[in-house]
Amino acid sequence: MTPRAADRARYDRATAHLDAPVAIVDLEAFDANADDVVRRAAGKPVRVASKSVRCRALLERVLARPGFAGLMSFTLAESVWLARAGFEDVLLAYPSTDRAAFTELTGDPKLAGAITVMIDDPAQLDLVDRAREGAGHEVRVCLELDTSLQLLGGRVRVGARRSPLRTPAQLAELARSVARRPGFRLVGLMAYEGHVAGVGDAVAGRPLRSRAIRAMQAVARKELAARRAHVVRAVRAVAPDLEFVNGGGTGSVQHTAAEAAVTEIAAGSGLYVPRLFDNYTSFSGRPAALFAQPVVRRPGVGVVTVLGGGYPASGAPGADRLPVPYLPEGLRYDPQEGAGEVQTPLLGSPADDLLIGDKVWFRHAKAGELCERFGELHLVEGDRVTATVPTYRGEGRTFL
Repeated sequence: MTPRAADRARYDRATAHLDAPVAIVDLEAFDANADDVVRRAAGKPVRVASKSVRCRALLERVLARPGFAGLMSFTLAESVWLARAGFEDVLLAYPSTDRAAFTELTGDPKLAGAITVMIDDPAQLDLVDRAREGAGHEVRVCLELDTSLQLLGGRVRVGARRSPLRTPAQLAELARSVARRPGFRLVGLMAYEGHVAGVGDAVAGRPLRSRAIRAMQAVARKELAARRAHVVRAVRAVAPDLEFVNGGGTGSVQHTAAEAAVTEIAAGSGLYVPRLFDNYTSFSGRPAALFAQPVVRRPGVGVVTVLGGGYPASGAPGADRLPVPYLPEGLRYDPQEGAGEVQTPLLGSPADDLLIGDKVWFRHAKAGELCERFGELHLVEGDRVTATVPTYRGEGRTFL
């Protein structure tokens, strides 16, 4: 029996009492992945990206482990909810225009002390001030640096279009704007190198593309390390008490941790290890989060149909954004139908061994987006479900 076949047998036994669709997290794999992230961070604390987990019980579990400290959230409403639930250090990774949440934040000392908001434009400070009722409490602020690699005088850009701030002078000027402004305190700097941390460099069947990605990432890491160091010096000249410089992501943990200017690493997807992380040479993890769909039809030889399964991930549309049939090994989509909203045909010889009601296990393309489809996660240890915990959706929270 192969290791994957053994996992399938365990998961089937653990969930025999549960009807599919069902989602699980293998806790042994989850904890092993957490240990690997900490090892690669080489002593620098790891801030957990909540959007990659979207389950409070698992956020609590990983933060209780040595090497992890703080959360990185994705909306202000989520940040407020997490802080009210007892999480004491929440960095909002994206600018917000949620006026009601800013009113709540500035009116509550607990929230103001626990949450750090992201800005890259003075207009975002104006919005906070308009939301204040009275003087309000001081707001903790983090600046975001654009990490994209720009070549040929900026005519070629590689990386996400995030912050407009690229140079030390631009970051220092915004830092001075924060310092001059009553009611705000600059505490952090963030730079997420998504074109390094979030792009696999070993694409199956694409050796030339993989080589080009590795070459691009080597250039990008070198350019960003030098620029980030200059930016941090410029910002610290304005705000010498800067508390943290955040960088990285699951795919670049060890590279970012090696930069002296960076004080903490962000990671989250590496805890679940979705299918997009199969294409990396920098690390390998164990798939920890899976979902199962039931076989509902047997249309013919070498074909089964499962209920639903059309859970595409965000990003540029493509086959790599679809969940992948994982267990039993050897199943694939019908290219004429793909993954459907209400039914999904699967092809391959393993289909002939599947019966009506059997489970087919899938891996989502991304990490936390799986939790937008399921209200609960069944936590598996060995061949038993030892706990069932709600996702954000299960707690009635859908933040985007």
